[in-house]
Amino acid sequence: MDTENNSTEIKKVKSAPLPALSEGSVLRYLSFSALYFAQGLPEGILFFGLPAWMAMAGISPAAIGAYAAVIMIPWSFKVLAAPLMDRFTYLPMGRRRPWILFGQLGLMASFLSMAFIPDPMNNLNLLMALGFFVSLSGVFQDIAVDGMAIDIVPTNQQARANGLMWGSKTLGISASLAAGTYIYNTYGYFYAISLFSFAILFLMVVPLFLRERPGEKILPWLEGSASEISAKLQLHSWAQIFKSLYQVIFLPISILMGIAAFFYSVGRGLIDTLMPVFTVQELGWTDGHFSYIYAATKLVSGLLGMFVAGALIDFFGKIRMLTIYLPCLIGLIVLMVFLKNYWQNELITIVFFIAYLVLDTFILIAIFATAMQLCWKRISATQFTLYMAVSNVGLSVGAALLGPLKENLPWEYVILSAVLFYTVALILIRYIHFDSHLARVNKLETARLNLEERKLVVIPVKDPIKNMSNNK
Repeated sequence: MDTENNSTEIKKVKSAPLPALSEGSVLRYLSFSALYFAQGLPEGILFFGLPAWMAMAGISPAAIGAYAAVIMIPWSFKVLAAPLMDRFTYLPMGRRRPWILFGQLGLMASFLSMAFIPDPMNNLNLLMALGFFVSLSGVFQDIAVDGMAIDIVPTNQQARANGLMWGSKTLGISASLAAGTYIYNTYGYFYAISLFSFAILFLMVVPLFLRERPGEKILPWLEGSASEISAKLQLHSWAQIFKSLYQVIFLPISILMGIAAFFYSVGRGLIDTLMPVFTVQELGWTDGHFSYIYAATKLVSGLLGMFVAGALIDFFGKIRMLTIYLPCLIGLIVLMVFLKNYWQNELITIVFFIAYLVLDTFILIAIFATAMQLCWKRISATQFTLYMAVSNVGLSVGAALLGPLKENLPWEYVILSAVLFYTVALILIRYIHFDSHLARVNKLETARLNLEERKLVVIPVKDPIKNMSNNK
């Protein structure tokens, strides 16, 4: 899918009956929400349902933590996959859309393969291996969706878009966790996994029938051509990609953002992984009870994220809201530790779940919107993915910490450990300033445009697919 063979084919075409995502904000909001909902479906079972089922089966916290760490590893590989998407694509179908289709199909196929694991609670190695490939497919879909959002969503709409996207993903996690646990306990593991695999397949209609920009092809053999905007943004050599990435990622604000995202995610990975183990093995909940409570609270946080978080960021600003959310999250965890003697009161745990998940959702939306605004559009997929990859390394580290911490500390100190990582993130976030960073990015873009004007040589090359059909 080399863009050098098709990026120069830019023609004026009439608008097609089906709209393009670049033409309307409502269509973008709905489409990105649907794609993120599809991401949430496997994650609800992989990241929350399966650990709860394992805990109910008596599997040790160390083994559950190892499983969680393995399935999170592919999300750290995003930094390797993203340059592929910035370097290669099939521009007549859009800069990001071909990759979204590839990721969505892989997500469905790999998740469905998990349904055929015999006796999964006693085949943890196979469960981890196939879970790894589900996450790997999710990586491609996630990078492509994020790259498309950065490319076509105006800056003043990115916070609201992030709220809707992350809220929709949360709804997907809640739906698959609650329904998946019910199906798992009533009908069996096979049916729980299969149902959501076909739900992901159904949601492929969104990237399959909606163009990124007007005039592009729906499928390779149909009419259409590359967008001029997409062609100008596309980079055509590894040297250009890595030189551009080097220039922007080593700006001071970029470095601060990466470190802050890492430390926040270590704390988040630890808390997310211990939740099902703590409630089932310490508080005596069943896996079904945990799943229903967690799904319900996740649903609340998702809805608030969709309709409140973006609006607050638009009104008060990303950094200001982060410096409010993070101290609240730190205070919440400290309070939960001090209430140790009341942990058997289920209401205390439920309130903690609600407050934690709402704050976590709001923080993630603000972090994603901040990272998007720091991106240089020429390498948006690679740069944004680098931030997210660093963040996902933090998630994996946090998950892996559960076993060693629990072997040496009581639960209250394991929970309190997350405060250290959140505090470091808070300190770093306060030093992020958009104006100085974006001024430097604009200088880089101006320099690149001047260089391209001096070297520009246009050699028309026909669309290879259309060219083959003409030669028949």
